[in-house]
Amino acid sequence: MSAELARLVTSLAQRARAASLVLATAPTAAKDAALAKLADLIDASHAALLAANAQDLLSPDSRLLTPASRERLTLNSAKLTHLAQSVREVIALPDPVGTELEAWTRPNGLRIRKLRVPIGVIGIIYESRPNVTVDCAILCLKSGNASILRGGKESFHTNTALAELIRQALLAAGLPADAVQLIPTTDRAALTTLLKLDTLIHCIIPRGGESLIRYVTANSTIPVIKHYTGVCFVYIDRDADADLAEKILVNAKTQRPGVCNAAEQLLVHTAVAEQFLPRLASALLAKNVQLRCDPASTAILARSDLSALNSQLSTLVVPAAPADYTSEFLDLILAVRIVDSLETAITTINRDGSAHSDVIVTRDEAAARRFQAGVDSAAVFWNASTRFNDGFEFGFGAEIGISTDRLHARGPMGLRELCTYKFVIDGTGQVRT
Repeated sequence: MSAELARLVTSLAQRARAASLVLATAPTAAKDAALAKLADLIDASHAALLAANAQDLLSPDSRLLTPASRERLTLNSAKLTHLAQSVREVIALPDPVGTELEAWTRPNGLRIRKLRVPIGVIGIIYESRPNVTVDCAILCLKSGNASILRGGKESFHTNTALAELIRQALLAAGLPADAVQLIPTTDRAALTTLLKLDTLIHCIIPRGGESLIRYVTANSTIPVIKHYTGVCFVYIDRDADADLAEKILVNAKTQRPGVCNAAEQLLVHTAVAEQFLPRLASALLAKNVQLRCDPASTAILARSDLSALNSQLSTLVVPAAPADYTSEFLDLILAVRIVDSLETAITTINRDGSAHSDVIVTRDEAAARRFQAGVDSAAVFWNASTRFNDGFEFGFGAEIGISTDRLHARGPMGLRELCTYKFVIDGTGQVRT
């Protein structure tokens, strides 16, 4: 790694830190003005943004992407209109900075308040998703944080064009342009430097595949907020309603299978497996979902007449390999197991899951509450699809990512999760004896 590149990244972080101190006390009106200007600039810049995106789509790097990743990279006028609208939606969200979380007075008269404040400088590392450039920048801005963005090389031209619009919007609102910066190189050595600047950057959030997130976590001296995978479970309890079980399972698996909160694992209580599993399999096979089954579920389905449902039945119902039970498929694939109790389901999820999003389908409230208490995941649902583990669906307006960590944020991260807190103490001359 060249000394010149290290100096460039360090200088960028130093400027971000200086900007963060200004942004921390910036009035809401100024931050909202920058957001409004950015939305207008996006609306007025479709031609330039699409030209930059076309340049990325023609690059050798983009041609190596999976179809799903290439789809996320590709912009069109409808996506840009939606992107501008998402910026305007953040304007409507309450500013979290300065919110009083707690307040109390000590016997000696000291008045102590706990106030929500920005984290400081946040680094976001992401792959082929140019919308993340805007999403992360605006959430950090609204929450009073400076941000350093490092996108993938396959989206470099699009990210650069969007970052220029953000810079213009900040300057138009009288805010420091260094409050949002894009690392101006795709050299991986720049990322290596960035991840070591723990005196200037306070938090790293990686967005992308497991390999990227593990690289960032292994190489960072800065705290990393993350989730590695979304190995999400649907558990059909012995007291489940069959109609509800089918509706929730099909939605959780097939509504958008390539995302982290899609279901990847199915557990069915043995008391209802003979009755429910053929029906659930029929609904999934109709959507071309491949079922990777344990011996018990294989035997049940072998006794059922599913052959009329799909001509490819032999390739859609197959024995599971051990690795399937801990896999995030991100595809129309579902691992299926039979369990003998609620407690076995809880133990299985805590052992084989990724602490992301898990659901119990049951009419038994006591069982649901035991499941919600016992499953150690960021989001635990009762009779609702895992697909609702999302900042917008939770009412946060937007999210910067989903965390399966314990400190300091867990689950969807909105504006409040991009803040920490500090104590502000008012005295009248008290001294400690």
